Amino acid sequence: MEKVHEQTGKFGRWIRNSISARMLMIGFLILILLIPLSYVKDIIHERQYNQKAMISEINKKWGGEVMLYGPMLKVPYKTYSVKRIYNQNTKTYQEETIENIHNAYFFPNKLSVNATVNPQPKKRGIYETAVYGSEIHIDGNFTRPDFSEKDIEDKDIIWEKSKLIIETSNLKGVSSLVEIHLNKNNYAFESKYDHSSSNSNDNYHELDKHSYEYLTLHKLESKSIKKTDLPIENSVSFSLKMNVNGSKQIRFIPVGKETDVNIKSNWKTANFLGEYLPYNPDKIKEDGFDAKWKVLDINRPFPQQSFNGIPNLKKYAFGVNFMIPVDQYQKSERSAKYGFLVISLTFLVFFLIQTMSKISIHPFQYLMIGIALTMFYTLLISISEHSNFLNAYLIAGISVVALITLYSKSILKNLKFPMFIGISLTALYTFIFIIIQLESYALLVGSVGLYLILASVMYASRKIDWQNG
Repeated sequence: MEKVHEQTGKFGRWIRNSISARMLMIGFLILILLIPLSYVKDIIHERQYNQKAMISEINKKWGGEVMLYGPMLKVPYKTYSVKRIYNQNTKTYQEETIENIHNAYFFPNKLSVNATVNPQPKKRGIYETAVYGSEIHIDGNFTRPDFSEKDIEDKDIIWEKSKLIIETSNLKGVSSLVEIHLNKNNYAFESKYDHSSSNSNDNYHELDKHSYEYLTLHKLESKSIKKTDLPIENSVSFSLKMNVNGSKQIRFIPVGKETDVNIKSNWKTANFLGEYLPYNPDKIKEDGFDAKWKVLDINRPFPQQSFNGIPNLKKYAFGVNFMIPVDQYQKSERSAKYGFLVISLTFLVFFLIQTMSKISIHPFQYLMIGIALTMFYTLLISISEHSNFLNAYLIAGISVVALITLYSKSILKNLKFPMFIGISLTALYTFIFIIIQLESYALLVGSVGLYLILASVMYASRKIDWQNG
């Protein structure tokens, strides 16, 4: 029995005094604290999801992204095929000519788009997005359709059934009647779902790289155009005006042989996107932006006509993004990725102080310090939803550094070591803040910083007698 007590006493003294035992205990506590850190990351992802869902709901009610495709001229034409029918009575084959109707689609020769877009913020709870009203003027002209690709004769072109087509991603946001003035007459558009459209097959839904949802283009089709207004002999001009409420972004597809687009807005933080960028370098000013694009047919990889339905050209769209930049969740997530480093280095500082000063620190006290460090991230997330990220980081950082510094004063029984811990934590949080703000130099700054931290630890621990641990 005495042997058991003696062994238990030795083990207890080893736990209290052994450097190796303390290192094992600290390593175990760090692994335990990874559990609340994982919950912090889950909270960030949940808040991100809630934000996207709320913004999507606001945009859905107001009107989603505006993408405009057209106008394009649809001209039906005839083709003929021969069908051989076997006659049982005469024991011979008879030929029957079958007439087939197809549609050809022709893009404008000249297309000019002038859009005025003035966004305004919309809030729902703590979440905010940008919605806008737009006034779009479209002008241009059509030249005579070229059927030479299919060797179609003039007698087989059904001019009297020709129509104009526009496709847009946002019918709900259209706030005015859509009429096009073609040559000498006006033609109204009506919404139409066409099963023969290329957008109604497998390409109907396409995951857009600039959206969180599937982008669908809806067809607007005019009534049949009078033959006198068609570009049969000479080119004909057209013009139309659309007022559309939208959100997120506005984009256009350059279907003209020569396409000019001008977008004006009072939005100060423009983000230009798509296959083509504005050509005017002074486009962004203090009171908004005035962006201009010019795209020629030689700049894009598709022809001026299509005989196989309306081609899917959404990937060639370009325009402006009006979404309010909300990056606090991304920055919080990047900050949380350094949680393991913060806990490990803080515990290392306490371990070095304990080892060199022979001050006893209980595992429970290490645990309390670790929980305080994880509280930094919940404070950061919650405060950043109501303020900017810098303020949230400062408040969370000062709160946690002050808490741990005051707590360490009660543990270490003097002022020198708590002040050192407070300065070390401040330097560490400042270092992490600098890293998450950087993009191009994040790896370089992080590597240099970690090298300096390692050098400091090696220097501080050089006099520790590891052999007696």
